[in-house]
Formats: sequence, C-alpha cells, structure tokens
Amino acid sequence: MGNYLVTGANGGMGKAICTRLIDEGHRAWGLDLNEAEGVIKTDITDAQSVLAACERVKTEAGSLDGIIHAAGVYDLNSLVEMPEDDIKRDIDVNLLGAFRVNRTFLPLLGGHGRIVIISSELAPLYPLPFTGVYAVTKTALEQYAAALNMELQLLGHRVVVIRPGAVNTGMLPASTRKLDEFCEHTRLYRLNAARFKRIVDRIEARSVPPEKIASVVSRALSSTRPRLVYNVNRNPLLLLMNVLPQKAQLAIIRMILK
Repeated sequence: MGNYLVTGANGGMGKAICTRLIDEGHRAWGLDLNEAEGVIKTDITDAQSVLAACERVKTEAGSLDGIIHAAGVYDLNSLVEMPEDDIKRDIDVNLLGAFRVNRTFLPLLGGHGRIVIISSELAPLYPLPFTGVYAVTKTALEQYAAALNMELQLLGHRVVVIRPGAVNTGMLPASTRKLDEFCEHTRLYRLNAARFKRIVDRIEARSVPPEKIASVVSRALSSTRPRLVYNVNRNPLLLLMNVLPQKAQLAIIRMILK
C-alpha cells in the first residue's frame, strides 16, 4: 500500500486518479481549490496554503510514495487581447503550482518516490491560434519536468510526464464557452469563427474518459522502468499538421481562418 498526493483532485482526471489509487489499495490525499469530502482545500498558487496542506499530510501519512499533478486551467484567447491577470493566473496554476507543491512536499517523498506531471499533447507541437497561453505553460511545464528529473535522479526519485490529448472532463464544456466568448468579443480578429470552432470540435471529439489517464498514471507509478513520457490519445490531425514545415502550417491556418 502506498501513500499518494493528487492535485486537482476535484477535476475529472484528478478524481479518477484518486479513485483508481484507492481501488488498488493505496491511500490518496487530494488537493483542490474546491472543498469536497476527502479533499484538502488548497490553493496551489498560495505558498502558505500549500504548506498548511503539507503539514496535514505529514501528520496523517508520514511520508509519500508519489505526487501526481492533475491541476490545470485551459484558456482560449488572443495573446494580444487576453488580460494580463488571466495570463498570470494560467502560469501560476499550470507551471508555478507544480513547482510550489514539489518544493514543499519533497521532504515527504520516500526513497524511489515518483512525481507524475500531466501535461498536454499540445506541449511539443506548434500551437494552434488562440491556444497560445495554454501551450506556453504546458511547454514550460515539460521543460521544468525534464530539469527536475535531471536533479531528482540524484536523490533516487523519478519524474514522469503524461501527455494526453482530449480527455472527457469538465474542461471541454468550459473551453467551448471560452471559445464562444472569444469569437464574440475579439476586436482584432475578424476570423471565420464557425471554421475555427469546427477545428476545435474535431480535436476535442476524440476524447477519452479520465479513467484512461488514471490507468496510465497507475502504470507509471508501478512500473519498475517507467517511460519518461506517456502519450495518450494524440490527435492524428494535429500530428499530421506538425509533420509539415512551420511556414506551411502558418499558410494553412491563414487560409482556413481568414
């Protein structure tokens, strides 16, 4: 039986991961901004809130066998119109939140403990328009994970990245709402909103249930030789697009959206 910490525990992926761990006989401590049964209310953008959660987990668990990062936010907006506070929030949650949790909880991580960071299929790709901030934060998160892995291997720990495509969580309806708001309110881009929405819909239509991600997390935690990166449900259209030179990708997007 192991002790595991899961951020974003009230979200679709986080909840599925906690359920999977408990079903396998482990104990899971969930962190989330929204309070719920079995979840420690924690703001991962606040160092003191994270520290208070760490003290509670230390008292109840003593040590941890792994930390799983499922917390994240997803915005669709223009990089030159998006409010600065929204950009700062996305960076704070998607990147610095993982940094704060790992820095604070590392003393609880036992020998050969693992850190699993859930990124996105967009991280290694040339980003689609208006997904820029999300892509930037997830790309930075993967670089952070790679750098952290270099360092923590010297302490006997491993860092694993899971790179999912569309997952059927509460983020999909939210992203649709944000897309509608953007197309309605943008003052700079007279784009073909209907075409843009069709692109997003085709990408998100091939979603997998969050239990699929939980299964991969379980494998990454239990494998004697885990992969550095697990790719899950990568979209073939995005993969095909990124085989092309960047100039060709720019031309295609320009032709579709203008």
